[in-house]
Amino acid sequence: LFAVTAISLYLLAPALIAVFGAFDELDEINPLWFVAMVALQVGSFACMWGILRLAVRAHQWLPVILSQLAANSFARVVPGGLATVGAVQYAMLVRAGVPSAAAASGITASALVVFATLLALPLLALPAIVTGVAVDPDLARAALAGAIVFVLMVVVGAASVIWDRPLELIGRAAQAVINRFRRHHEPIQGLPERLLHERDIVVAILGRQWWEALLLAAGRWVLDYLTLIAALYAVGAEPRASLVLLAFCAAQLLGTLPLTPGGLGFVEAGLTGTLALAGVGAGAAVVATLAYRLVSFWLPIPAGAVAAVIHRRRYGAEEVEPPPTPESAPRRTQS
Repeated sequence: LFAVTAISLYLLAPALIAVFGAFDELDEINPLWFVAMVALQVGSFACMWGILRLAVRAHQWLPVILSQLAANSFARVVPGGLATVGAVQYAMLVRAGVPSAAAASGITASALVVFATLLALPLLALPAIVTGVAVDPDLARAALAGAIVFVLMVVVGAASVIWDRPLELIGRAAQAVINRFRRHHEPIQGLPERLLHERDIVVAILGRQWWEALLLAAGRWVLDYLTLIAALYAVGAEPRASLVLLAFCAAQLLGTLPLTPGGLGFVEAGLTGTLALAGVGAGAAVVATLAYRLVSFWLPIPAGAVAAVIHRRRYGAEEVEPPPTPESAPRRTQS
């Protein structure tokens, strides 16, 4: 993993140098924009804490907050992707007194909810792209666009939980697209059934609180998206909101690649390129990317280090048994 990371960072060095080379230009940004971006990121993290607390059925907030901050920070300095986050979170939650079975199933459920809502974001941007809706110069209109995205995410997510048909249609469409690009490979089958099965696992773990997790998952991404919007307004850019949403989704998906910690390099290269396609000038795209990544990627790292120290002093560092194998949840009968 370290060898792959070193090679990846070497190949992505030009993009990283271009982004960090704009560090001096951050002085031109009004400090109040950074206050707004930090506040939005705190809200985004708070949504993650709420989802994880519901999923692991924890009574206290402190173990959830400390484990999420520390695991998130660890994954950004060590390659390994989502597996690293899950392993660190599981160990810290169990040390804090959360039952091992609840920790394992809860981490899995929360990850599925958060990732599923991320995959739904590009679908919500398509109507705006077709109609050509752009960001209004008034910042309040941009915030309204974020509120609309939030509502649409909740509606689509709720429909996918209540009825099977939406997930079946999404699974079939995704399966057809994937097989179209894999003509020389064995075609993928059963994707709609797999989506329904994973949906049932999440609902079985969350129970009647699935709608709360859905609201929090939507809020997690919308607040992060508004952080990028704030960074763009801070540098004087006024791009199309729909294309910024697609650029944001691409950056988040690149961030899940386990080739570099937190997608370092991949996100910078992808975000600057997609923002340029969204109508942002090359210089503004680089500065906005740097400001956004400083707040969303680099700032949480020292916060996670502090959280790890606090957790170790409060709960110790004894060995933890590996997570149990999750049992498959039964399919729900549809009313």
